Amino acid sequence: MLRSARLVALSLAGAFLAAHATHEKAQLGMNPIRRVVSLLQSMQKKVTEEGAAEKTLYEKFMCYCKTGTLDLKNSIGLAEGKQPQIVSALEAAKAQKSQLEKDLKEHKASVADAKTTIAKATALRNKEAAAFAKESADTKTNIAALGKAITAIEGGSVASFLQSSTAVGALEQLTMNLDMSNADRDMLSAFLSQGQTSASPSNVIVGILKQMKETMEKDLAEITAAEKEAIKTFD
Repeated sequence: MLRSARLVALSLAGAFLAAHATHEKAQLGMNPIRRVVSLLQSMQKKVTEEGAAEKTLYEKFMCYCKTGTLDLKNSIGLAEGKQPQIVSALEAAKAQKSQLEKDLKEHKASVADAKTTIAKATALRNKEAAAFAKESADTKTNIAALGKAITAIEGGSVASFLQSSTAVGALEQLTMNLDMSNADRDMLSAFLSQGQTSASPSNVIVGILKQMKETMEKDLAEITAAEKEAIKTFD
């Protein structure tokens, strides 16, 4: 509005000067002041052109402001539109982080439990292996003693066999521990303590001893198979 008022004022001044010049010319004829009037008219034209240029610049500036404002609003709107997605992504990342921390904690607990379980299982396996080793050794000793007794009776060298304290001691222990009839236990006890086979036929004593040997060999095979399976399962 200030530019418009300025243009109007300049126009009025120009008109006034033109009228004044015409009036002076009419009164004085060709007065030198006309040169001044011409100069003012030239200045008026220049001011008018500058005003037009300023108006053009102003309009361009206003157009830029409108366009820039629209672009800025669009950018803000786009950013605001993405905000919920960003918030959602952040929440998802937090939830994932929390879950990973929980999983890690559970994994550490599982590892600790696994180590404890392995330690217990190893201790139990070692205990079972030791028990097997003892039982296997004892069974093999008893089987050997039974074999010697059977060979001695069948070979007629009972007296020589009974002098072997180790074999006789093993058979005496078996006689007390194994499940057998009282009659068989009494016959074996008499044989081991006195070498008496006359009260019972030697083939009866040998039959009892062979049955005991077969039973113990079967037991040894079973515990050996069980030990192998235990080792396989543990590994």
